[in-house]
Amino acid sequence: MRNAMSVDVEDWFQVGAFERVIDRGDWEGLEQRVAANTDAVIDLFAEAGVKATFFTLGWIARRNGPMMRRIAEAGHEIASHGWDHRRVFTMTPDQFRDDLRRTRDLLEDRSGVAVTGYRAPSFSIDKRTPWAHEILAEQGYAYSSSVAPVRHDHYGWPEAPRFAFRPVAGSALIELPVTTAQIAGRNMATGGGFFRLLPFAFTDWTVRRVNMREGRPAVFYFHPWEVDPDQPRVENAPLRSRLRHYSRLSAMAGKMRRLLGRHEWERTDAVAQREGARFI
Repeated sequence: MRNAMSVDVEDWFQVGAFERVIDRGDWEGLEQRVAANTDAVIDLFAEAGVKATFFTLGWIARRNGPMMRRIAEAGHEIASHGWDHRRVFTMTPDQFRDDLRRTRDLLEDRSGVAVTGYRAPSFSIDKRTPWAHEILAEQGYAYSSSVAPVRHDHYGWPEAPRFAFRPVAGSALIELPVTTAQIAGRNMATGGGFFRLLPFAFTDWTVRRVNMREGRPAVFYFHPWEVDPDQPRVENAPLRSRLRHYSRLSAMAGKMRRLLGRHEWERTDAVAQREGARFI
């Protein structure tokens, strides 16, 4: 079974873990490493013969046009990650609508390809945003991958379905939640920092179980900064945030090579299209 491989394209200073200690107004003056890190990720995918989806911030695309073209020319999908990593539940419906439009216009201009997919920053579509999927459908998105059906101190919608669903009646919009393992009645996350920090065997087992026992594709994600062990350190961040962000960065590229070789992967739009066919 072919699974969705995705990258949330944001720089080291734009992550949720540091949002209370690094002000958005200071971003411009910080060292930007996302282009080099994204090149490293593109190389990883090329080695494995994998096409993936790059959910990209508009803020990043505006400053990295050549990077956007490299992603598209390599055959990967470009999708929206919002403008500047503001969580959806911090916006009004009108602000969210404007954020979607602004970001998609910029991504399409910089890359030369159509954008049909969206992932909310920090998986921030949840029970607090009953209007978000309706606006995505209104704006013509084919799919969203914005729900994490887990309990977490930064995000989560544990009551949400674990697999693809149609969130808006009468619309073809598909929501593709990121993959979880169900253990003792609890959903356990697998991508990003969870993949980096937990043993490789856990994610490997989860993907195989979801594919073979539950008959569904996995939806995996990580970030370009996770393959960059030399990135700057934010010493005034809380210890918990620093441990989450910096632990095992040097192991990430090797673990990704193993994961890419162990399972079949493709772009998220292709998985969304196949999963959508289940509802026809």
